[in-house]
Amino acid sequence: RSNPYQGSLLQDSVRRYLQLPADQTVLILHAKVAQKSYGNEKRFFCPPPCVYLSGPGWKLKQEQIKARDLGEAGFRVCGYMGLDSMGSSLMETQKLSFEEQPDAKGFSCAKALYISDTDKRKHFRLVLKLFFSNGQEIGTFHSKLIKVISKPSQKKQSLKNTDLCISSGSKVSLFNRLRSQTVSTRYLSVEGGAFIASARQWAAFTLHLADERCTRSEFPLREGYIRYGSVVRLVCTATGVTLPPLIIRKVMKQYAMLDVDEPISQLHKCAFQFQGSDRMYLCLSTDKVIQFQASPCPKEANRELLNDGSCWTIISTETVEYTFSESLGCVRQPVSPVPLIAALQLTGGGDVAMLEVQGEYFHAHLKVWFGDVEAETMYRSPKSLVCVVPDVSAFGSDWRWLRYPITVPLLLIRDDGLIYSSSFTFTYTPEQSCIPGQQVLSEVPQDSDKLLDSIHQEFTRTNFHLFMQT
Repeated sequence: RSNPYQGSLLQDSVRRYLQLPADQTVLILHAKVAQKSYGNEKRFFCPPPCVYLSGPGWKLKQEQIKARDLGEAGFRVCGYMGLDSMGSSLMETQKLSFEEQPDAKGFSCAKALYISDTDKRKHFRLVLKLFFSNGQEIGTFHSKLIKVISKPSQKKQSLKNTDLCISSGSKVSLFNRLRSQTVSTRYLSVEGGAFIASARQWAAFTLHLADERCTRSEFPLREGYIRYGSVVRLVCTATGVTLPPLIIRKVMKQYAMLDVDEPISQLHKCAFQFQGSDRMYLCLSTDKVIQFQASPCPKEANRELLNDGSCWTIISTETVEYTFSESLGCVRQPVSPVPLIAALQLTGGGDVAMLEVQGEYFHAHLKVWFGDVEAETMYRSPKSLVCVVPDVSAFGSDWRWLRYPITVPLLLIRDDGLIYSSSFTFTYTPEQSCIPGQQVLSEVPQDSDKLLDSIHQEFTRTNFHLFMQT
């Protein structure tokens, strides 16, 4: 940094941020596939893409705008969402108005988005543009890729077509639509620690495949693709609330098929039987989630008759989260593109230890910070940054007395002071076993400087460890 005074001020600001982070988070939830519309029939995305705004930084930013503009209306957040090929015309997008929820998060959803049959793409992204109501742009945010399908597959799925199959550990949404009416759609959700059927909000659930031979209390998880007849568990990704073990069944003409074991596909109709129960199924009744007892089929023992509320449509979902903080100063430029870190790659050691930060949306105006220490950073591509790992002594610790790991958060900071936090950390670990037969001493003798120097050299040369926290 050419200006040491400016660098010292920034470092002090980063320290304050680390003590009391004032982050602003934009969370986008959307389905992994979208059914194409035909002619004049608009098939709105189901579940609808949702946006959540969270973090104390939103309140702080709104207070700054309110103090500057002396008005109540200027600090409300509003936005537009559309498909990534629609250009800049706001007429082709859907306006979003955010409402504050009981947990202080802002929420909005785009209920009227669809993809036309004239759009020949196989994949697309959603684009979210956020503004404050005084006209100040916040930034532009993209969803993950969405696959376009014409209609749910009716034939038996092959594991060769993994795009449409659902794997254990992936996230799904479940919804129920009575008599194919859009207005009657209810989504499985969680509120106040209980499962509900909501007409407005939907939850993403991690769908785990379980070992059927184990007891309910053990419930070890398995890898692989979900097949009908499998024992599964649904875990809410936001709250961790879990349903009891369930057997997932294929639904055909309101019958649960007990002898089908083929892989599950996107937008299939399915039912969830409580394991060990007497034909009890997960069911909705208006906004409540209840248990429904299916009727046996006298002529066909491999079928059970369900009611409408027990038939669910399953679809894979994606989540993308953007986090930033404007607490270091008055940031006048949009916060986008917000970089996303996906992985770290360490090479070398000691004075030449290099860390490659891999991800998306990187640019040349970013610096990697190890806690409150700026690293020499080189921009390689929109998916890669490379930096020199700072020596552990840069953190103010006397390395000679280091007997425990030091873990620091990894940050990306734009040259105007905008902070992008991440879930990744870097850990410096002392190697106490590098001196054969030498134990850690409770009292360090006076003539130990040379010994400690050798320990430090060995430590800085070889012992950097990466920890990824997702």
